[in-house]
This record gives sequence, structure tokens and C-alpha cells, in this order.
Amino acid sequence: MAGRRVWRGSLRLRLTALTAGLLMVTLAVGAVVLTSVLSAGRVSALDETVRDRVDTVADLADADRVPDPLPVAERGEIAQLLDADGRVLATSANASRTLPLLPTDTLAALRPHGDEVIVSTTTDSGYDPDARVALRNATYRGEPVVAVATVPLDEVRGLVGALRLALVVVVPVLTALLAASIWAVIGRALRPVDELRRAAADVARTGGSGSLPVPPVDDELAALARTLNDMLDRLETSAARQRSFVADAAHELRSPLASLRATLDVARAHPDAYPQAEVVADAEREAARMQSLVDDLLLLARVGSAPLRAEDVDLAALVADVVDGETGATPAVTVDVHGAGHARCDAVATGRVVRNLVGNALRHAASRVVVTVAEGSVVVEDDGRGIPAEDRERVFERFVRLDDAREREAGGSGLGLAIAREMAREQGGDVVLADAVLGGLRAEVRLPG
Repeated sequence: MAGRRVWRGSLRLRLTALTAGLLMVTLAVGAVVLTSVLSAGRVSALDETVRDRVDTVADLADADRVPDPLPVAERGEIAQLLDADGRVLATSANASRTLPLLPTDTLAALRPHGDEVIVSTTTDSGYDPDARVALRNATYRGEPVVAVATVPLDEVRGLVGALRLALVVVVPVLTALLAASIWAVIGRALRPVDELRRAAADVARTGGSGSLPVPPVDDELAALARTLNDMLDRLETSAARQRSFVADAAHELRSPLASLRATLDVARAHPDAYPQAEVVADAEREAARMQSLVDDLLLLARVGSAPLRAEDVDLAALVADVVDGETGATPAVTVDVHGAGHARCDAVATGRVVRNLVGNALRHAASRVVVTVAEGSVVVEDDGRGIPAEDRERVFERFVRLDDAREREAGGSGLGLAIAREMAREQGGDVVLADAVLGGLRAEVRLPG
């Protein structure tokens, strides 16, 4: 089991074993091919030699000019002229006049027809245990004869055997040397990966912020390290925001819960001084406040968890629906809607963005709110006190409320603008603040056209 874990877990070992194995197979196949080619080439050369020799002897016999002894060139080459019964009529100097190159039955089996030359391997030669033999018919002194020439294959067999023995030794040695080289090279190539792994393990073990080492060479591993560092930075930022969000949410929920509990304690302690109707009204108000806060928290938690559906939305109709639902709570403020336009966005999410901006404007307006619709844009303006330029980005942070909006009746939960911007940006848009022509705040929702 331990061996299997090492095999599965060590990429370096697997790559080395795979590469060395393929290399060994390649070398072995190459060795077999090399020996086969060399053997075939040498045998072909010997065939050419014995073919030329029998042609020479046959031509001399046909011309009745057979010398004594028959000429041979190669060492070990033997030539003879045999009659129809297999007796030696002429021979080279390195063979006997009484011992033919081939016995009668072999000669009969290999005897050519006509003028063809037969070349074959024989082990029946009386001189060499393994030889290449060539035969050709001829006529000598008016009688049919056979010219025979042989050359031993011992040299070829010895050369091939020595080569195979050398390759049997060389191939494993080369494989071992190359496997060691591959092991070293892969180890060096994977060293940055191992450093990344150790650094990632340290980050996982400490559970805090950290960064991975970036290799000095600007290659794929360096790009991976930079990408992972960016991911760690984003995760750390997200974790910090989550911790801050949880702390702020706990703090914000503590206030209405404490107020509700105080109301119930007073009602219990002084039932005659605190009429039931007032208790119910105060408790209902605090419960509604908590419900609104919890709803906003759940909405923020869901932002980005599921893809939004982009469709063509009539912004004028959407704004009209939002205004109809919001103006009833503040009858003292007049809301005017102008313009028309469309956008590619999610209708529900965009409606929530516009609702938050309109609700924020209604809470802080003195008497008037103007909503202007255009292509890919909704602008909400009020005639309230506005927001100083230095605070216009800060108000998009969660649970941020400026000092003049801290009153429970006017300030809200501090999540409205944060929700509006995050939902707009999730659709590829944004929410920006500026000074309004009416004197208060101008909030613009920008959406994809």
C-alpha cells in the first residue's frame, strides 16, 4: 500500500519511470533494427560475392578455360566445379579435390534450372557449418557441370553476436544514466512547484494571510504563482469583509433587540403606566426594524451566489412601479418621473437598486424628488441636505450612516446604498453620487445598454 501511495503521489517518480521506460523501449527497438540492418547488409554483400564467384567459374567452364586452382578473393571463400554426380572437377586452393562443397542430396535439392543462380544458406557444407552458397549450371568439355561457391557466415554471426551483447549492456546503462538525468532535471523543474506547495501548506496551517513565492523566471509557474497570490489576496479581503460584516451585523441587531427587550421589561414592571397599545406599537416598530435589517443581510449574503438573468427591461415602467410603491409612506414629498429608456439587466435586481435609491432620497428630501430615465441610466435627485464629496464613497460601505442620519426614524440600516452598488456592479453597471441640481444628492444607476 505504501508503495502504491508513493507511485501515485510522486509526479517526479512517475515522469522519470515513464520517460525512462519509453527510452529503454526505443533503444531496444533501435538495437534490434540496427542488428537486423547490419546483418542483412553483410549477408547481402556476401551474396554478391558468391554470386560473382559462381558466375566467374561458370564462365570459365563454358569457355573450357578452367584454371587450377580456381581463383577466390575473400578469405574463407571456396569455389568448386562439380560434375553431374557431385564429384570435384576443379577447386580453389583452400578446398580438397576429393571433398565436394555440398553432398549429393543437397546439391540435387539446390540445383538451379537453366542459367539462373541459386543463392541460399546451408549447414551441409563439408567445410563450414554455416555458409552462404551460390550455384549455377555450366558446360565443361561438353558435359553439364555445376559451379558452386560458398563463403562462411561465422564472421557475420560473430559481428551480430558481439553487437547484440554490446547493446544488451549499453541499453540498460544508457537508460540508467538518462533516467538519473531525467530525475535531476524534473526535480529541478518541479522545485518551484514544491516551494509553492509548502508555502500554500503554511498559509492553510496558519489560517491567515500569506503569499506564495514567485519563481524568478517569468514562465508558466510564475504566472500561476501570481494568479494564486491574487486569489489569496482576494480571499483575505473577502474574509476580512466577512468578519467585519458579521461584527457589524451583530452590533446592529443588538440595538433593536435591546430596545425590544427594554420595552417588554418596562411593560412587565409597570403594566398600568405602559398601556398595551403603546407596548404593541413600540414592539411592532422594533420588530419591523429587525425584519428589515435581517432581510437586507440575507440579500447581501445572496449577492453573487447565483447568476442574474439579463433581459431587455423598460426602465420607465420599472421606475413607475417602484415610485408607486414608495411614495405612500412619505406623502409630504413630491416625486416626479421623466424620460424613457431600456437596459440589458435583471429586472428584479435593478428594481431593488432603484427602490433603495428612491427610498434613500425620500428619507432625506425636503419636499421633492425627481427621477430621470434614459437609455441605460436612472438618475434619482432630491432637494435634501446632500452628502459631502469626501463622504460619497464611504456611504457605500456596509452599515455606514452619516451623523445627521443617525436618528432611528430617518437613518435606515446603513445597507441601502451598499446593496444598490453591489447589485448594480454584479450586472456590469455601477451607482455614482454627485451634487443634484435641486440642491441635494444626485444618485445615478448606470446599466449595460
